[in-house]
Amino acid sequence: MDTKHLLSRYAAGEKNFNGANLHQANLSNADLRGINFADADLSGADLSGADLSGCNLTRANLTNADLNRTNLNGANLSEVNFIGSDLMKASLKETNLSRADLRGANLNMANLFNANLSEAEMSGAELRGANLRQANLTGSNFNEAELTGADLTGASITEQEITESVLHIGLSHKWVTWAGSY
Repeated sequence: MDTKHLLSRYAAGEKNFNGANLHQANLSNADLRGINFADADLSGADLSGADLSGCNLTRANLTNADLNRTNLNGANLSEVNFIGSDLMKASLKETNLSRADLRGANLNMANLFNANLSEAEMSGAELRGANLRQANLTGSNFNEAELTGADLTGASITEQEITESVLHIGLSHKWVTWAGSY
């Protein structure tokens, strides 16, 4: 499917693009609120500055996609492949990122306020200055993730996420709520 055809159908009121092949599509600054891209291939796509709030991207492939400054507030991003994607300054407030693969993704200065990142793969991710306030991080893998300057106030995290590789960047138990028993 080409970008022009997608935008035309969306403008006509269609929102279901489940399984669409949009590899390397240019959808920068597009208004696609509430769209259904479940199981879609958006690998290498340019979605920078787009409004995808409230969308469904469950199990979509966004490998190496550009989502810089993209609005994904309230989106369902469970099991999405974000390997190597650029989500710098993206707004991901109250998103469902459970079991998402964010290995090597750039989430520097991203807003993940109250996001569900349970069981997410975050190894090697860049989260410098990210807002992770009240985020659910239980069961997530932060091996070699960069969290310098990240705000983890009120985040839910279990001891298994607190490894030596995370502790050396200054994570403090005073910032987080421990999930599970005390």
